[in-house]
Amino acid sequence: MRAARWEQKTVNEQQIGADLRIYLDTCAINRLTDDPSQVRVRLEAEAMELFFQHLQTGRVSWISSSILEAEIRRNPDARRREDALGMLPYAAEFSLPDAQVTQRARILNQIGYGAFDALHLAIAESAKADMLLTTDDRFLRQAGRGLGKPSVRVANPLDYAQEVKP
Repeated sequence: MRAARWEQKTVNEQQIGADLRIYLDTCAINRLTDDPSQVRVRLEAEAMELFFQHLQTGRVSWISSSILEAEIRRNPDARRREDALGMLPYAAEFSLPDAQVTQRARILNQIGYGAFDALHLAIAESAKADMLLTTDDRFLRQAGRGLGKPSVRVANPLDYAQEVKP
């Protein structure tokens, strides 16, 4: 049996504006405080800085969640944990998981997503985000293959930076 090809939507110029709704996972937020000695890390951090510039100018809207906050609170590095928590008030929306999100996350987890990845994806879908940004390669591969048929595009911050002009 042939697997169906999964196609990811890209952001088009008409979507850019406050109506572009972005969900960030913990990896994306933490990229700002990761060691920039590796080129990839530095470029992804720059892409996240661009996202936050767009957020400040109203070009995008950030959707956060109680799940994101809970995962950030698990970070044993106090400075990085406080830096990440300090960004949460800039989110335009704060989502709480309901029974539907919990059920969707359970299904995503059962088919192979990590527990937090499944919850982030389920919340992003429920909040009708246009894009979920992550630097987690496993999460990107799973969603890119269409595992669980995500209704939200899961992308690397570099993809975001390339698609939305500064």
